[in-house]
Amino acid sequence: MAQSPFTPKKFAQLPPVAGVRLAACEAGIRYSGRKDLMLVLLDPGACAAGVFTQSKTASAAVEWCRGRVPSGSARALVVNSGNANAFTGMKGREAVEATAEAAARIADCAAEEVLIASTGVIGEALDPAKFCHKLQDLAEAASADAWSDGARAIMTTDTYPKLATRQTEIDGVAVVINGLAKGSGMIAPDMATMLAFLFTDAAISPDALQSLCARAVDPTFNAITIDGDTSTSDTVLLFASGAAGARGAPAISAPEDPRLEAFAGALVEVMRDLAHQIVKDGEGASKFVEVVVEGAENAAAARKIAFAIANSPLVKTAVAGEDPNWGRIVMAVGKAGEAADRDKLAIWLGDLAVARDGEADPAYREEAGARYMKNSELVIRVDVGVGNGRAVVWTCDLTHGYISINADYRS
Repeated sequence: MAQSPFTPKKFAQLPPVAGVRLAACEAGIRYSGRKDLMLVLLDPGACAAGVFTQSKTASAAVEWCRGRVPSGSARALVVNSGNANAFTGMKGREAVEATAEAAARIADCAAEEVLIASTGVIGEALDPAKFCHKLQDLAEAASADAWSDGARAIMTTDTYPKLATRQTEIDGVAVVINGLAKGSGMIAPDMATMLAFLFTDAAISPDALQSLCARAVDPTFNAITIDGDTSTSDTVLLFASGAAGARGAPAISAPEDPRLEAFAGALVEVMRDLAHQIVKDGEGASKFVEVVVEGAENAAAARKIAFAIANSPLVKTAVAGEDPNWGRIVMAVGKAGEAADRDKLAIWLGDLAVARDGEADPAYREEAGARYMKNSELVIRVDVGVGNGRAVVWTCDLTHGYISINADYRS
């Protein structure tokens, strides 16, 4: 696969998170010559929160995590790439249980304290015997600075590892948030839309952590789309080791505690950073597009219109061809099914006014629009003229590369 044109020239260097160690290796699950298995170990007292795909054909790992996250306790995370362990029936459940039991023996915890995620091909049985014997070696090799290895181990059609970090404070005590994610295709918001794992040393109760995670997902991972398809395996997990408590950080139990304000903002920043990286690494993508819809009846209506634009194959191919065909944007607004005043509709490409009051802007020139479309990062802004609702979503273009990657995916 061709490398994404948005591949960072320099990847984020993630600092250690006290109470968290990880390692990755080549297990040969599907790929050869690349890492495809990650183990994360968490010190006693760590807790977890999570949000998962709404797919009715969710994977065995998703079902396992859904049943375990409510307990709030977590001591280990195992992630494999190459096989999604989805639509695999009883064999899939047995594979998850075997993996959890193997990791639990190594982490000296209950199997229920092990969380699991898988990504890759759907419908093929996952044999835990291929990789469970490697978990002991991973545990012995686990370190506080193996973030890049972990990010590479969870990649499938991704062309680069996705990492992000922020440092913030809780009641004057420094805490860190690290995140890694994977995603490149089968990306559409129905929470979640990929795999993402976030870690902090903050001391936050499971209930508060769950609330923070769910709220941060909505304007970030739930605001991206590459191809309109929601995966069976999508998982976002947020872990808090609590180690900052030893440095005087307060133990926060209420999500509305004002001392969490800066932390909540930093968490959104990490998730948004990772979400943007996923879109920029969209299969075959050459353009990154922000779609802003204003003037809708409410925020939900604005988001629906924005996704109608962002998911439109006609809009996305026009972007790929650098064609300022704003008529396709009008089409997408109209098909969304939400209120829009045709005679007040306005459209901008970046700062360039293309249409206003339901017709072409008299000052607009096609040559100016064509010049703007040559940019690698674009903003499409629409005002539908009926209210104050606003939404922002992110997408990419649709190129021949997307077809080639997915036509050959299992070859």
